Amino acid sequence: MEEKDLKEIEKRLGYKNVDAWTKISDEEKEKVYQFAEDYKDFMAQCKTERETAEKIIEIAEKNGFIDIEKVTNLKPGSKVYYNNKGKAVVLAVIGKESMQKGIKAIASHIDSPRIDLKPNPMYEDGGLALFKTHYYGGIKKYQWVTIPLALHGVIVKANGEKINIVVGEDENDPVLYITDLLPHLGKDQMEKKVAEAVTGEALNAVVGSIPLSEEVSVKPNILKYLNEKYGIVEEDFLSAELELVPAYKPRDIGFDRSMIGAYGQDDRVCAYTSLRAILELEVPERTAVAIFADKEEIGSMGNTGLQSRFFENAIAEILEKYEGSTDIKLRRVLANSELLSADVNAAFDPTYPEVSEKQNTAYLGKGVCVTKYTGSRGKGGSNDANAEFVGKVRKLFNENGVIWQTGELGKVDMGGGGTVAQYAANYGMEVLDCGVALLSMHAPYELSSKVDVYMAYKAYKVFMKKD
Repeated sequence: MEEKDLKEIEKRLGYKNVDAWTKISDEEKEKVYQFAEDYKDFMAQCKTERETAEKIIEIAEKNGFIDIEKVTNLKPGSKVYYNNKGKAVVLAVIGKESMQKGIKAIASHIDSPRIDLKPNPMYEDGGLALFKTHYYGGIKKYQWVTIPLALHGVIVKANGEKINIVVGEDENDPVLYITDLLPHLGKDQMEKKVAEAVTGEALNAVVGSIPLSEEVSVKPNILKYLNEKYGIVEEDFLSAELELVPAYKPRDIGFDRSMIGAYGQDDRVCAYTSLRAILELEVPERTAVAIFADKEEIGSMGNTGLQSRFFENAIAEILEKYEGSTDIKLRRVLANSELLSADVNAAFDPTYPEVSEKQNTAYLGKGVCVTKYTGSRGKGGSNDANAEFVGKVRKLFNENGVIWQTGELGKVDMGGGGTVAQYAANYGMEVLDCGVALLSMHAPYELSSKVDVYMAYKAYKVFMKKD
């Protein structure tokens, strides 16, 4: 077959075999690199769901968004945000059409796998003070030992005062650390299955080693330090949300600086790109909404996850102040809406090709990934988008310079995973998964392609802007 025939086939296939770097102009390539710098800066400041929600609101306010509680009436072009307990946020730009014709929404999540402190965390053993922990989300536990860890979160004292904690991010800060066995003594450990080599109860973080005095041991000395620095006592840990996260900064990966390494790219890469997209909207035809949810990594439970009614409540508030809300109006809004579930997918890893089916997997550097269904095995827990909606999104991307690809989450029966798509679909709206493909997903340091990140931003912007 001649080269021209191959190129014609590639053209007809559209998204197939397209390397995004070779398809963009030098001018757009500069935009890709600049966008990546802004993204890395955002990621360096946002290691937890609370920090991310706070940063999103800060950026939104600088761009003209107003707290919905401070607004009486809305009109086309109005920009508002809904703050759900400081851990989930909804941004909206009011469109020209009635909201009952449906909204255009992007839903990402801002929580990431991590290691939480237990409610009663501190203990002492072998001359060391340590924290007991309980991991959050799906992690490979062995990846979290012997790396520098930062402590982030809040402590609510007995008098109601809230203390913000960040230790380990500044170069002059100490970091915390989870030990592992040395190879010389690890014979029995290394004969275990990988999932059993490091147990959840073994993820104990070392926090100090100096005794208070000859008569008094280490733990009281650490408690004394915490009391002097933060004014807290041991019981205050009971009303705290403290998270151990990797003390790593986002960095360029590769000699060509084409990739980004960072903690929490699942799913803050989609959060940032959808944030940037909605910030740049003026007056869309249909009301545009960006949802930044919590708790996705543990099933979207709780009052800040998308299985709660916080998103519905936010839309009801917006509807009420735009055109008056009733139950039937709200139902119409939700049922007539279209939503992209902005979550990451697994990129093909040439080191582990056996888990992917090459014809139906995403690749780094080939654009944003559209995923018709997630779930596991027989599509369990999947939204499985309607063909008509997939076709509409496909057409929209093709006509507006969005380089995209498609991919499943691994081979059938290999495993799988879920997103918030199924919960949004419960309202009757059209929902499709669309996000950035990552390598080493859920690891302390995940890998993305800069051009894929940029194409996600373009995809989300065109989706909200155009009907």
